[in-house]
Amino acid sequence: MSTDESQRRYWDRQAPSYDQKMSFFERRLLRDTRPWICGQAGGDTLEVAIGTGLNLPFYPRAVRLTGVELSPVMLDLARRRAAALGRQVDLRLGTAHSLDFPDGSFDRVVCTLSLCAIPDDERAVAEMIRVLRPGGLLLLADHVVGATWPVRVLQRLVELFSVPCAGEHFRRRPLRHVRAGGMVVERHERFARGVIERFAARKPG
Repeated sequence: MSTDESQRRYWDRQAPSYDQKMSFFERRLLRDTRPWICGQAGGDTLEVAIGTGLNLPFYPRAVRLTGVELSPVMLDLARRRAAALGRQVDLRLGTAHSLDFPDGSFDRVVCTLSLCAIPDDERAVAEMIRVLRPGGLLLLADHVVGATWPVRVLQRLVELFSVPCAGEHFRRRPLRHVRAGGMVVERHERFARGVIERFAARKPG
């Protein structure tokens, strides 16, 4: 079984309870991260790993939104949420490892709380950069390796179970891949003992 296939099955199982589980995390750690990220979207915007569509209420109405998701069960929940909001969204099955769009297709690319669970986060970031137009904005938010050693030790212990059981990583830092890809970071915030990081990075040109 491929890595994407095993991940798809895992997230299909998690989909019915995902929103409820996320609500606890969001109240205590995320602050205003979803509106902070989505409020900077514009034009043709792609959301990678759109999940159940928790970001949908926060996008400006003028945004032309496309969403890609590996799990068909989660994608169905996103469709229901979009319909309830009266929002037109082009929702597609796909993998962050190989986005099915030509180079330079989007003005903005969004990914929130997903690179922690995408098996090859470096490859996913490279794909997001590829489909951005020159001058486009990459908008990312995730939980990352902590800023202090006690937090990092705890994260390491958690990963002993979370990585083999759910593919969930707690010590990644997507910002490094973004900078290595030549992006220019324009806005950056890190809080909750350094565990939550969000930023906007522009593609040169």
